[in-house]
Amino acid sequence: MLSDLHVPGNSPVHRARPGVKLALLAVFCTAVFILDDPLVTAMSGALVALGYAAAGLRPRHAWTSLRPALWPLVIVFLAQLVLADAGTAMFVTGRFAVLILAASLLTLTTRAVDLTDSLRVGLERLSPRIPADRIALAVSLCLRFIPLVRTVLEDIRRAQWSRGLERRPLALLVPLIVRTLRTADEMAEAIEARSVE
Repeated sequence: MLSDLHVPGNSPVHRARPGVKLALLAVFCTAVFILDDPLVTAMSGALVALGYAAAGLRPRHAWTSLRPALWPLVIVFLAQLVLADAGTAMFVTGRFAVLILAASLLTLTTRAVDLTDSLRVGLERLSPRIPADRIALAVSLCLRFIPLVRTVLEDIRRAQWSRGLERRPLALLVPLIVRTLRTADEMAEAIEARSVE
């Protein structure tokens, strides 16, 4: 069964309208990139931490959100370390981490169905030429597919660990690809059966 990233709660962050949260996230991320300043990034990180606290989320929720991006962040850090210096590497990596955590705050406090409905309504109001239903469907599938792939990966990792195959990347990668493609086919068949265009 597919699940989303939502953590139930009754905080002010949970109760805020999804459209408002989407707009605030867009403004926040744009500001973090435009204001190319380590102090702004540090203040943005503090603001995101306050958001997590206001939502009643624990540090483990932040860690769970950031963990899948850990290796890409390490690669970005090392690349900046080689191309620039340690200060730039810390700044760029920290900024990406703040943006990931800010986006995760939205998905952790908003049900996927509410988020996609707000996105669809907003796109319909923006222009009638925009295929709002298709975009909303694509976003909905992404929001559900990410935790699904993570769950499948953990299941395969545990199974391979019990067989003593934890040091063989192909033993992890091949079953993950096969199960992910199989699930994608099942989802495509379900969408086609419901005549979603």
